[in-house]
Amino acid sequence: MRFLIFSLVLMIQSADSQSTQGNGRAEPEQRDPERSYARSMVISQSGIVATSQTLASQAGAQILARGGSAVDAAIAANAVLGVVEPMMNGIGGDLFAIYREASTGRLTGINASGWTPKGLTLDAITKLKITSPARLGIHSANVPGCVDGWWKMHQRFGKLPWKDLFAPAIFYAEHGFPVTELIQWDWENHPNKMQDENMRRVFWPGGHAPKVGEVFRNPELAKAYRILADGGEEAFYRGAISDAILKTSKAKGGFMAADDLAEFSSEWVTPISTSYRGWTVYELPPNGQGIGTLMMLNIMENFPLARMLPMSADAYHFRIEAQKLSYQDQRHYVSDPRFSKIPVEGLLSKDYAKRRAELIDPAKAACSGSPGEPTGGDTIYLSVVDREGNIASWIQSNSDDWGAGIAVEGMGFPLHNRGAAFSLDPKSANVIGPRKRPYHTIIPALMERGDEHIGFGIMGGLNQPQAQAQFVSNLVDYGMNLQQALEAPRFRKSTLGGCDLTIEGRVPPSVRDELARRGHVLKVLGDYAGYMGGGQAVMHNSRTKVNFGASSPRKDGAAIPEPEAYFAK
Repeated sequence: MRFLIFSLVLMIQSADSQSTQGNGRAEPEQRDPERSYARSMVISQSGIVATSQTLASQAGAQILARGGSAVDAAIAANAVLGVVEPMMNGIGGDLFAIYREASTGRLTGINASGWTPKGLTLDAITKLKITSPARLGIHSANVPGCVDGWWKMHQRFGKLPWKDLFAPAIFYAEHGFPVTELIQWDWENHPNKMQDENMRRVFWPGGHAPKVGEVFRNPELAKAYRILADGGEEAFYRGAISDAILKTSKAKGGFMAADDLAEFSSEWVTPISTSYRGWTVYELPPNGQGIGTLMMLNIMENFPLARMLPMSADAYHFRIEAQKLSYQDQRHYVSDPRFSKIPVEGLLSKDYAKRRAELIDPAKAACSGSPGEPTGGDTIYLSVVDREGNIASWIQSNSDDWGAGIAVEGMGFPLHNRGAAFSLDPKSANVIGPRKRPYHTIIPALMERGDEHIGFGIMGGLNQPQAQAQFVSNLVDYGMNLQQALEAPRFRKSTLGGCDLTIEGRVPPSVRDELARRGHVLKVLGDYAGYMGGGQAVMHNSRTKVNFGASSPRKDGAAIPEPEAYFAK
């Protein structure tokens, strides 16, 4: 709410500047501006890289300065994040990305989510007496899709040699880096993922997590990156790294076979979209949950949010209720489209959204609900804009912290556990099966209107669609800038059904009391709660050729501009 006060202060200052004092001159009163957000945007005519850790942002910015593309910078930054934030991402995980070409305005999407081994059937899981996806262990480790996604994106949009993109990550893996604050908390607070001998040896040297500021090295990962830099994706899926993955899987009783890796290929996809009050918002199609953001926005569009104060009970209530309705649908319908028919067009229909919006009671929270009938983890997110205005909206994940809790022998990276998102219910569209991709939580996004083009994303498993929709509403309904929209207090609901809700402490007590009166059961978190998911955003103005960047203070990162060539060579 303080940003409204800031606007009023500016109006008062403007009025004061027109008033005359006793000497006949205008004497504006000097006041320090207030604002409701902690950081300023980064604004530059050069490129900008925004990630969840400053060393990764810096590495991407250096790649841009060397003439690299937005994709080159994204790969380099992502590789560094695999070193400095290893519990969240790495080459053992999956990738999704949207790329916008400034010269044509064309959007390209890639789905680099891995499939299950062909031997992993529901019957095989039943015979192992596994009754919950959370207990799948090694069987939750699908083929890692990240590297194939990197390779395909580089082949199409890269400028620098593939090998050059790994130099920063190899340097930090070999020479070490000081562990940062929020990452250290995640590193230390998941001891259940350190049962594997390789995990403990690599990531808990000395029997414990590194402390804040302690220099950590991972020479095994440096070795894997060298192999990858020299051999490309062939080395990962049909070479030395794949051999190590297969050896590790076999030792743990997994079903992974050589052809599961060798035959995997990520998929080029066309983004799906909806309009929101004059903006077009893009997501990738299922098996990801990006459609949930679009459905939530369609429902929200039925309410005059711009007439409500952004931190008012009404504004929160309608967005919370829209979240519940959209999540009921996305959890029911989203699965691998190669195995199930998903009514994407019907789910994105404005008429369908209107029917869903009519279910919302303005005065009362809904604590139960069901999917409609339409017709017709843990993660890193980074965004890059280069000086030409090309944008990479890029998300990559191990799923849960440390993934499956199994490190690939001799290679220094954990396998993801994305398979834990499958259902073991044979009637579910998302039931586990051979060569199948599960319901996926990680979603990159892009939105544009006229000259303004924004790549954005927010981390945190099921948090992502609801956080993205709140970000879009902050920009569109309330005129916030990128940084302000990322930082604004958010809510999060992670369960289907019920009225339980988490909300950040910056939401005024009077607003929280009114939400509770309407039936919302609130858990109040800190002012900038990591549980709400960090995020990044970049924007290119195609008229002024100016770029903007933002990074959420809920993580250790920053938006960093590409360094200019100040000095003659």
